[in-house]
Amino acid sequence: MRRREFLTAAAAVTAMQAQEADAIVVDPQPLFAISPLLYMQFMEPLGTTDCAVEASWDYNADDWRSDFVALTRDLAPGAIRFGGLFSRYYHWREGIGPADRRPSMRNYVWGGKETNRVGTHEFVDFCRRVGAEPFYCVNFLSDGVTRYGSRTAGAQEAADWVSYANDPDHPERRANGAPSPLNLKLWEIGNETSYGTATFSKEDAIAHTVEFSRAMKGRDPSIALIGWGDRGRDGKLWAPDMQKQAGEYLSYIAIHMMGQTPRRPDTVLKGLRYQRDPQRAWEELIDLAGVVERRVLEIEQACTGAIAITEGHLSLSPSNANPILHEWLSAVYHARSMNIYQRHGARVKIATAADFQGNRWTNTAVMLPTPRAAFLTPAGSIARLFKRHNGSNAVAVQKAPPDLDIAASRTNDRLYLHVANLRYTGSVEATFPGTTGGRVFEIAPQDLRSYVNQDQPDVFLPREAAMQGSSWRFPAGSVSAVELELA
Repeated sequence: MRRREFLTAAAAVTAMQAQEADAIVVDPQPLFAISPLLYMQFMEPLGTTDCAVEASWDYNADDWRSDFVALTRDLAPGAIRFGGLFSRYYHWREGIGPADRRPSMRNYVWGGKETNRVGTHEFVDFCRRVGAEPFYCVNFLSDGVTRYGSRTAGAQEAADWVSYANDPDHPERRANGAPSPLNLKLWEIGNETSYGTATFSKEDAIAHTVEFSRAMKGRDPSIALIGWGDRGRDGKLWAPDMQKQAGEYLSYIAIHMMGQTPRRPDTVLKGLRYQRDPQRAWEELIDLAGVVERRVLEIEQACTGAIAITEGHLSLSPSNANPILHEWLSAVYHARSMNIYQRHGARVKIATAADFQGNRWTNTAVMLPTPRAAFLTPAGSIARLFKRHNGSNAVAVQKAPPDLDIAASRTNDRLYLHVANLRYTGSVEATFPGTTGGRVFEIAPQDLRSYVNQDQPDVFLPREAAMQGSSWRFPAGSVSAVELELA
């Protein structure tokens, strides 16, 4: 071979090897169906801590804020859960009937009072308007926290709620203006029941879970129940024993992805320290997303069946208010966490990456400034992007550039990739063999310190572009949804 021919051949081999190194190779064989409840949201009245539910209601129109409804419909959550710590002292009957006759109630955990203007009918109506499955966390004997006294509620009250919602001819519901059943098919028993020293013991929680399950399913055998399985005060998961003793009644075992706080003693993820070293903050957030995967693996190994992560958010000091959560710096945690949940979707069927709405906390998906229009935080923007551009079945990524975190799915001959470039600096070139073109929906701020607020609510809207050829360059720190046509 002459020298020129040799160099040409060598260059071709080098180019082919480079292309193979850049390739994203997906096995198109469907692995499991992706749950429509995977990208859920979580609503809780938070009293004086954050107006949350009250800030979502337009008292002039006596209806939900129209901007909140429109934005949530665009966010497209698969489900919305109502409850949390508030459930420990919530009596559902106080939130039905004529609004002007509903009693106000003290918000024991979060301060102030709640008007009960938003009750069962209003919450279900909101969920139907935005296309989400509504579900409640019931008052589970106040999770054993006795200081709430008369605000506790037993299995009978939970069962009566199921009847009110689902019995076709329930006279009280019909008298309250809903002749047709509300069809609430998903219910959670217990909220963070294992946390702290004032709640039930594991044995008592399991016994009461069986009691509640029998009473509630006695009213409607078709409902699906979520039982609590997270760590107790001894650091061990309740899931194995909960499933063993109450599993015949439960469709899901729940944990919360709480305590997502920095591990490093010299962390910059506290207060405004991250502003001095944003790249270090980015690296720490990647590490924290790794904790999400370890926790998911832990619960998967502890029990069988479906898993529900019904609360979860990034907990940074100052509590629920760190401004980094409005900056794109936090995107690497949110995107990687959501990809982890989807990759584990054979078991993880319900998951959330943020609290839902509020006007003070920064760890929400939707911010509700008053009187300005609602907008999405980075967590909400990524949830919307991934939920709206997703397949019906998961597929495996066999090969990809190492700095890209990817979850893949498909519907028929269309392939969907959720891609996060984990590099703080430097783009990543990728090729897509076996495809015939596609489109990219990309959030890629030039400055990863870019932030969203009421003055620039659309700063993290995705940019849509047609793919030229079979390759794409993912900018540093970008989060993208890629839709490809399989050859």
